[in-house]
Amino acid sequence: MAGSKANGIEYEGEIHFSLQGKGGVGKSLAASLLAQYFRHRRSIPVRCIDTDPVNQTFSQYRELGADRMELLRDGSVDQRAFDRLMENLLTQPGTFIVDNGASTFIPLWNYMLENNAMAMLKESRRKLYVHCVITGGQALADTLSGFARLAQTSEDQNIVLWINEYFGRIEREGRQLHEMPVYLENAGRVLGSVVIPRRNQDTFGRDMEDVITRKLTLQEAIDSAGFSIMMRQRVKVMQRELFDQLDGLSFQ
Repeated sequence: MAGSKANGIEYEGEIHFSLQGKGGVGKSLAASLLAQYFRHRRSIPVRCIDTDPVNQTFSQYRELGADRMELLRDGSVDQRAFDRLMENLLTQPGTFIVDNGASTFIPLWNYMLENNAMAMLKESRRKLYVHCVITGGQALADTLSGFARLAQTSEDQNIVLWINEYFGRIEREGRQLHEMPVYLENAGRVLGSVVIPRRNQDTFGRDMEDVITRKLTLQEAIDSAGFSIMMRQRVKVMQRELFDQLDGLSFQ
């Protein structure tokens, strides 16, 4: 956020990228929860940008007011669109949350590397954070691969892992995430993690699915007279636990 300070640098803004090469794992959910955290827990205005060319899920949350930005033209990557995105991030102060699609994950990250964009953001006093979802089940290997690609090409400790247990626990050969070689090799790039736990599917699970399907923020659901008292209570519990975890990440 504007005026924050870290490592002796006075930052004029924060950039939060939600990146993952595997689709359908909760990437847009993580971006929406992060935006809600800044708005409702920290009272910080955020600018949300949805660059997913296939599923514009982020921009469907009306309360968040995400702007859509097309990164593809006629089915091909539009490099000039990346330029326009960077222009916004480099010249406008404040907190940005950018949700990027799985299909443009590699092109966007390659663009960042080829143009030395991360150094440009730092020189422009923009603090960059990268949010990466890790999920269990069949997508575990793909999401771990996406994390490794980001971590191995990042110079800072700025990656936030979102541990999404909806599809199953994050385990491989009896090892939990923090015990896996891919994590141990790249732990120095990880700022922290947020766990989206798999709860009782008949109560918490159904409530969360209902809120996500309607593209409501957690606070909208809590304030809605259209939901039962106990459903609103469970959503409040989930909101508090997620926001408490984000508090622990010490964003600048």
